[in-house]
Amino acid sequence: MDKIVLIGFRCTGKTTIGKKLAEALNWEFLDLDVEIQKKCGKTIKEMVEEKGWEFFRDLEKKEMENLYDLKKVVVALGGGGVLHQKEMEKLKEKSLVIWLFAPEEVILQRLRQDEKTSSQRPALSNTSLEEEIRSILKEREPLYEKFSHFKIDTSENTVEKTVEKILKILQNKTPF
Repeated sequence: MDKIVLIGFRCTGKTTIGKKLAEALNWEFLDLDVEIQKKCGKTIKEMVEEKGWEFFRDLEKKEMENLYDLKKVVVALGGGGVLHQKEMEKLKEKSLVIWLFAPEEVILQRLRQDEKTSSQRPALSNTSLEEEIRSILKEREPLYEKFSHFKIDTSENTVEKTVEKILKILQNKTPF
C-alpha cells in the first residue's frame, strides 16, 4: 500500500494525524481542503459564502480525481469528501482508507476550541452546531463506513497512538 487516505468528520484529527503519519513514513502529506484553498486563494468559508456549497463540492471532486495515481502520500480528505461516491470507490481500490472517528460530544468540544471554526469553517446547515453535527453525522457515517478499510476512535487515542495503530495495520498488511 503506497497511499493512505484519512476520512472522517471535522475535528477528528485527519490533518494532525496525517502530518505525523506522513512524517513517520517519510511520505508526502496532502490536506485536500488546503490544496483547494491554495488554488483558489480563498478560504472554504469565503468560497461557500460567495458561490455556494455546490461550487466547492465541484472543486473538491476534481481535486479528488487528481489523487488516484499519487504514491507515497498521506491524504486528509475534507469531511464531505465521502459524498463523491464514484471518486471514493476509486480511492478505496488504490489506497488504505482509514476512518478517523470521534463521538458527537467530542467533535462539538473540539470545534468550539478550534480557532479555525469561526474563521474558516462554513456552516453545513442552518441549525445549531449540536444539531448540525448530529444530522450531518447521521448522513455521512454510512458513507464513512462504506468507504473505509479501518475505523479508529481518535477520542480514545493520542495522536501518537493513532499513528502507531495505522503503522501496525500497514506492517501487518492486513487484507481488505
